[in-house]
Amino acid sequence: MESEETAGAVGRCVGPDGGAIGMPQLCFDWFPNQIFWLIVALGAIYLILTRVALPRIEAVIAERNGAITNDIAAAEELKLKAAEAERAYERALADARAEAQKIGAETRAEIDAEVATATEKAEAEIAARTAESQKRIGEIRDTAVQNVEAVAKDVAAEIVASLGSRADPAAVEKAVARHMTGDAP
Repeated sequence: MESEETAGAVGRCVGPDGGAIGMPQLCFDWFPNQIFWLIVALGAIYLILTRVALPRIEAVIAERNGAITNDIAAAEELKLKAAEAERAYERALADARAEAQKIGAETRAEIDAEVATATEKAEAEIAARTAESQKRIGEIRDTAVQNVEAVAKDVAAEIVASLGSRADPAAVEKAVARHMTGDAP
């Protein structure tokens, strides 16, 4: 009887030439056999995945997570170092600016002192030259007054001589002196 059933099952899914009729996967007579091998194949795949592939994938994921965590920690540390370096740079820049202002103020003070010294020296020199010039002007004025007085005496004597009289030098000198002092009538 088994051979008849087997022969019938084979006969329903296999043609007279021994080839499958249609798709063998769709032959209901072969379903139990296909289901058995499907369960065996899925079980083998499950065992391979759980024993070999998944532990390796988990190890890679754990390694990546560790690397990411380490990279994040390193980035945070570098960020802190960069912030500290920036603060140090800003402090150094502020110190440099303060030093530059201090040097500028000192230089200005030195220049102001030098200018004040040079100004005092120039003013003293100008005062000395002014005093010397006034002295010379006074001498020239005195000389000019003497020369005017001498010329006035000579002119007065010439005028009196041209009028036909003889000029008394004492009278000419007295008249010129009176006019020079502003006491003339």
